[in-house]
Amino acid sequence: MLHSPRLTQLALTIALAIGAPLAHAAETAPAKPAKPAAVPATEVTAKAPLPLEELRTFAEVMDRIKAAYVEPVDDKTLLENAIKGMLSNLDPHSAYLGPEDFQELQESTSGEFGGLGIEVGQEDGFIKVVSPIDDTPASRAGVQAGDLIVKINGAPTRGQTMTEAVDKMRGKIGEKITLTLVRDGGNPFDVTLARAVIQVKSVKSQLLENDYGYIRITQFQVKTGEEVGKALAKLRKDNGKKLRGVVLDLRNNPGGVLQSAVEVADHFLTKGLIVYTKGRIANSELRFSADPADASEGVPLVVLINGGSASASEIVAGALQDQKRAVLMGTDSFGKGSVQTVLPLANDRALKLTTALYFTPNGRSIQAQGIVPDIEVRQARITAEADAENFKEADLQGHLGNGNGGADRPTSSSKRKERPQDDDFQLSQALSLLKGLNVTKGQ
Repeated sequence: MLHSPRLTQLALTIALAIGAPLAHAAETAPAKPAKPAAVPATEVTAKAPLPLEELRTFAEVMDRIKAAYVEPVDDKTLLENAIKGMLSNLDPHSAYLGPEDFQELQESTSGEFGGLGIEVGQEDGFIKVVSPIDDTPASRAGVQAGDLIVKINGAPTRGQTMTEAVDKMRGKIGEKITLTLVRDGGNPFDVTLARAVIQVKSVKSQLLENDYGYIRITQFQVKTGEEVGKALAKLRKDNGKKLRGVVLDLRNNPGGVLQSAVEVADHFLTKGLIVYTKGRIANSELRFSADPADASEGVPLVVLINGGSASASEIVAGALQDQKRAVLMGTDSFGKGSVQTVLPLANDRALKLTTALYFTPNGRSIQAQGIVPDIEVRQARITAEADAENFKEADLQGHLGNGNGGADRPTSSSKRKERPQDDDFQLSQALSLLKGLNVTKGQ
């Protein structure tokens, strides 16, 4: 028999949880509008009275599990599992975040965490240093690419997963940790490091060749918009003059912070709508428009997308496509057209709740459909063929000079430096398109 005092207490607990103030994270909050006000508990109760019959069933099920399950289960575990179940049945992107998951989400969006500054991989069961990050404890201590990490604080790493090893190297800032390294098959040696704040950049850039720049965004973090602005300025400086084209690579970018996606799109747009969102509550009705500044100087732009381009990536791609600012190339994107808001709870926990759908400037919802590129180019393996130009006129002894005074161009014996586009078919096609656009425009 269900006791009414317990039901009353449980119902009161749920009512208090429903009426708790909500705090919107940066993922959905606009840059300037005031912070959304909390929804009063009385308003929630008035609009949605508690379903007493279902609460009785819930409490009864909880009692039965505690009494009859094969192993003892405490109230905390049952209630947390109930919350997880409540959210998991809404949509694939709503979730209950425990302390570790919440911290991981904060780190991924901020790009900062307490660690040593090492990119790692696995080789023969050992953890291998792929690259030390510049200006971090690892780089300052002389850790080198290729070093094997055989022990962490005296505990062997062989047999550990990479995730387990990374979790041990991350932690409280300032704490010391000892790594046992093996370099080039030599004897093991210890390096003691103090964890520091590690900043992971989400943007990489370089010149593909003279006049043509490349910007790769791995995910949208809080500072991604700022990083793209700096990347455009550096490319222009490295080139020595205005660029003739840029490839923006959003392939396999899972998304991230909404505001950063708006900032990135705004670097390439001077007017018009970027994205707008619609939801059930007023705070989810947002519109973002471009300002007149143009960090890209209006250069021709190709955006690469694929099936791994999701959420914030699709916001940028959709805005640039609708505004006729870029040519989209690649394959259909993932199709995640929803916006999640992170609602912090007590005890370092949080809810990640879907609160709105977003729409491109032309009113397209890409939810479960994705963005279709203007030019479909599937990834392919590039196989370089041997150069058939073994001999030229300029190689012949006593050849005539060029009548217009141009320099001779004999067969080159130097090996060309490897470039990203040499083994990336989609990138190579994007670069070719940019060159073609410049030829037809007479630039």
